[in-house]
Amino acid sequence: MTDDAHTIQPSPAPYPAIRRRGVAERRRRVSAVGAALAAVVAVPAGAYAVVGGDGGGGADTATPMSSVSAPQTASASGSTARSGPQPPVSEGQLLDGITFAQASEALEQCLDQEHVGSAVSGDLAKAESYRIILAAKSTGVSNSPGDGIHVVGVAERPEGFRVICNVKEGVSAGISTSAKDAHGPDTGPVVPDANAGDLYQQSLIDKDKWKLPFRWGVIGMVDPAVAKVTVDYGDGSATAALDHGWFVASGVLNRQVTKTPHIKGFDAAGKLVYDSDTDKTYDKTLP
Repeated sequence: MTDDAHTIQPSPAPYPAIRRRGVAERRRRVSAVGAALAAVVAVPAGAYAVVGGDGGGGADTATPMSSVSAPQTASASGSTARSGPQPPVSEGQLLDGITFAQASEALEQCLDQEHVGSAVSGDLAKAESYRIILAAKSTGVSNSPGDGIHVVGVAERPEGFRVICNVKEGVSAGISTSAKDAHGPDTGPVVPDANAGDLYQQSLIDKDKWKLPFRWGVIGMVDPAVAKVTVDYGDGSATAALDHGWFVASGVLNRQVTKTPHIKGFDAAGKLVYDSDTDKTYDKTLP
């Protein structure tokens, strides 16, 4: 599967050194979002603690996520109140002890420090333009040590635009962006995010030595006719949350795998309408 976030990089400088480079490092690593709106960059951000580092404190592979839609909060005047990002439809999408307040602050810092506003329209640089659909532990790898948190934010406009932020030890370890157009014109009722591999695999340089247990996540878009999405990955499975046109699934791997997550979509009658095994655009094995 195509995954911009897994380009092999040289061994990183210690985090204190990264902080000392400050603005100069940020300017060097700013990357504009191109036609496909996909980029991966890294700069300092605020500090966030991860509770339940062993994968506990959140939903696991045996616990289905909710798929109800949550209305926006209305003000006394009847208008919709918006301050910061919107929450996910279920608490099960905030994992490993991460609170919505922590996830919101991480998203705000990430958008600011990664200079998203210099690459896309102004609204997409503001946290209130997004809904957080997943916050979960991120696992440190050889070329980016230290555990942190992943926060996934999706924008209402343009449809299908999303960001994945990775924050660890007070430093933004990177952001990836993607848009609906990046998946091509011929898509089915379920469209796995082809650029979100960081959520379910570790670095290529750690190909045969993943850190376990490993918190994984899978996201993508769904048509309104899809009533249920399931994901099987390694030794676990999950029923995804359906959140305003997105599906979100997560679990914990206890063994290393070579196959990508197996995704299925069903309509309200229980009929299979999508199977990643028969999707010619979906990579079946990990790189």
